[in-house]
Amino acid sequence: MSAREEVLTRIRTALAGQPASGEIPRSYRLVSNRLPGSEQVIALFVDRLTDYKATVHRSDADTLAQTLAAVVASDASVVLPPGAPSQWRDACNGARIDSDLAPLTAGELDGIAAVVTGCRVAIAETGTIVLDAGPDQGRRVLTLVPDHHIVVVHAEQIVMGVPESLTRLDAARPLTFISGPSATSDIEFKRVEGVHGPRVLDVIIVASSSSSLRAEPPRP
Repeated sequence: MSAREEVLTRIRTALAGQPASGEIPRSYRLVSNRLPGSEQVIALFVDRLTDYKATVHRSDADTLAQTLAAVVASDASVVLPPGAPSQWRDACNGARIDSDLAPLTAGELDGIAAVVTGCRVAIAETGTIVLDAGPDQGRRVLTLVPDHHIVVVHAEQIVMGVPESLTRLDAARPLTFISGPSATSDIEFKRVEGVHGPRVLDVIIVASSSSSLRAEPPRP
């Protein structure tokens, strides 16, 4: 008997008498007792991002263009996803657009200093930003090659935990989970940044129109 056959035999023996199929009970909490976009949730998200050595900027709809322009001011070149809002395009005057019909090559992207994208959801407990290649995010390669990644996160996109974030995601889409700038450590624990992606991460948190800057009571 081969090793493979032995493993399969042990699995069949262990499963003998068990129902062939059935719904798996999922009794864990899917929704947090903190409202998405509340000040408590945002504060925790900011704390995690700062711990990851990301830079956080607070803004609102009226000042977003000004904030974005200031963040990319030192970048020699910028690329935007094809669905970038007009406000981003105005703030990043002269930015290149990664068109669906004529996508930029890896070599062209390597010569671009920064990329600006949105996100699908953000997780406060882990300080994680999730992209799903939506129109305001573009292809995954956009967020891997340029050295500087700027993410625009709207307050209502920030949820407390991972289970709640999964309810907003489509597993069939290409998902990218980002927790701080790209970094790794060698055997001597020396931190090296920019190995697997951008070495600089800026996050612009845009307050919702309903003023997520005020504290909200927890859910019952």
